[in-house]
Amino acid sequence: MKAKFVGFLKDEAGQGMTEYGLIIALIAVVVIGALTLMGGNIKALLTTAAGSIK
Repeated sequence: MKAKFVGFLKDEAGQGMTEYGLIIALIAVVVIGALTLMGGNIKALLTTAAGSIK
């Protein structure tokens, strides 16, 4: 049992995928934060663009 547990701790097969998942999660947090901060500016820009199309 102890040997299986030690072998499990040394196994690094899923390490790369976990790191990519963490990087994607960090990028998502940054994008959501940026959109939250600039949401008003983006809305005004799209409203102006929609008004000029009409």
